[in-house]
Amino acid sequence: MSEELKRSPLWPILVEVVHSLPLYPSHKAYLRDYLIVESPEISVEEVSYRLGITFGEAMVILDEVKRELTKEKGGQTPETR
Repeated sequence: MSEELKRSPLWPILVEVVHSLPLYPSHKAYLRDYLIVESPEISVEEVSYRLGITFGEAMVILDEVKRELTKEKGGQTPETR
């Protein structure tokens, strides 16, 4: 995901909206437990299509899951460098 996009003043608003969605926890769990295991390099477009969710929700969830997996493996994300 583009770091430029995450620096946008609209990014925190998008994250807040996505976190308020009733199915957010389920979508995030399905992505983390199934989709990312099947296809570690899955795109935002594919997540959006496979889960039937908006592009914005897919961006936020994919970003969160990838950051969590990177931290679990002891790697660094751009935010922690």
